[in-house]
Amino acid sequence: MLPENPEAMFESANLKHHVEKAVYRREAAKLRQALLDAQYDLKENGRFPVLILMAGVEGAGKSETVNLLNEWMDPRHILTRAFFDPSDEEHERPALWRFWRALPPKGKTGIFFGAWHTMPIIQRVMGEISDGEFTREISEIQRFEKMLCDEGVLLLKYWFHLSRGQQRKRLKELASDPKTRWRVTDRDREYFKLYKRFIKVSDPLLRKTSTGEAPWIVVPGADARYRTLTVGKHMLAAMRERLDEKPLKRLPDKTPPLPAPADHLNVLRALELDQPLTKVEYEKELEKWQGRLNVASRDPRLKSLSVVAVFEGNDAAGKGGAIRRVTSALDARCYTNVSVAAPSEEERAQPYLWRFWRHVPRHGRFTFFDRSWYGRVLVERVEGFCTEADWMRAYTEINDFEGALLRHGTIVVKFWLTISKEEQFRRFKLREKVTFKRFKITDEDWRNRKKWDQYETAVCDMVDRTSTTSAPWTLVEANNKYHARIKVLRTFCRALEAALDRVGKAGAKKGGKKKK
Repeated sequence: MLPENPEAMFESANLKHHVEKAVYRREAAKLRQALLDAQYDLKENGRFPVLILMAGVEGAGKSETVNLLNEWMDPRHILTRAFFDPSDEEHERPALWRFWRALPPKGKTGIFFGAWHTMPIIQRVMGEISDGEFTREISEIQRFEKMLCDEGVLLLKYWFHLSRGQQRKRLKELASDPKTRWRVTDRDREYFKLYKRFIKVSDPLLRKTSTGEAPWIVVPGADARYRTLTVGKHMLAAMRERLDEKPLKRLPDKTPPLPAPADHLNVLRALELDQPLTKVEYEKELEKWQGRLNVASRDPRLKSLSVVAVFEGNDAAGKGGAIRRVTSALDARCYTNVSVAAPSEEERAQPYLWRFWRHVPRHGRFTFFDRSWYGRVLVERVEGFCTEADWMRAYTEINDFEGALLRHGTIVVKFWLTISKEEQFRRFKLREKVTFKRFKITDEDWRNRKKWDQYETAVCDMVDRTSTTSAPWTLVEANNKYHARIKVLRTFCRALEAALDRVGKAGAKKGGKKKK
């Protein structure tokens, strides 16, 4: 067997690369102007954002390179973010949340220090996560980066490298100068001792996340002039290539829509929509389940959980009424209602899921979505507001999104409220007659009604593709509003109670181990 070489991936970067001062001055002057021109073309073009990841060995010149880019280019259109250890607020949300919030909009450039690769590497080096958990983190990164690229983000990833000897020399130089001594921390010294371990862990992550769409560019960091020209020239070439290309129509790259059942039976048509429940029975059940929910919502164990509730359904199916019956049992300070309409210009400038990620609640809080991310596979699909390729890949992206929430301790509850076509017509007419309900009925509602069958197909595909064991769809028969509200309330309450029980059992097991 050949001896293990943890630096095999970085052999070229370990060579003594060097650029003469005169050559650098000549090349840098041209490069600076070209990058500035590309930046203004990007702003005017407005079709895509540029996201630059700066990662790698400490002392390899990441900070110096970013400072120079901000000097050469217009800093008004560059969003620079450094990600240190997660704050308390960030700890209470999935790991990707803080990166989603910082994504640059179309026409802008974002620069991230210490992006989503950094913490998994540190955690694996320090033994905080297992090989299996590290592999899962890599897979999540792969899917996240693919989603960004599919959304049109130009993702540029630079890994700044120094050999162990070069890093030792660099840290010594910084520490010996009173002006730069502050840059060398105790953590830097600790990580230097673990250099080989860091390289060994970084290697598989870089290899598996270096794709055709977003490859890693390994940048030798020992020579500042060589490093600057390497990053600048690659950045310029990538921006120019994207700016000069004409938008291409992508073909669907996922499984085609599910075929219609030969007997015309589907999950919606199988429902008995007229469920009996009198007003007297309703009020009795309402008091019971709101009481149980109120108790559960004040349970101390909820401090380690959060709740996301999704409400979708036919127009006039009673989503708003169902939401109000749930929230009436909660402390108003602990929940947020998010009503989703057509995306704003700010939202259009970001990847599709951005506007939902920013509403993810922290521990102990509830967020209710009246319409949600499922709009992409429902209204946007049926009305042609996005391409087929966009809504076809959305099923996977949605499952990944909800999976990230679930792994972080978020309870995800999803409701589809369905009514018959006849009941919808009756409610539409009633809304037109009642003065304070007229705002609820619009021309768009009547237009959507004409595409009833298309929406039904889209809903059935949605349920089949996104109803998972941990985040199943609850189909609610809503012709009888009383029944619908109680079913929603009962399902929501039981989901919360079950999650609290799981927390309790997990705590009991940990406690048992400690006693031993």
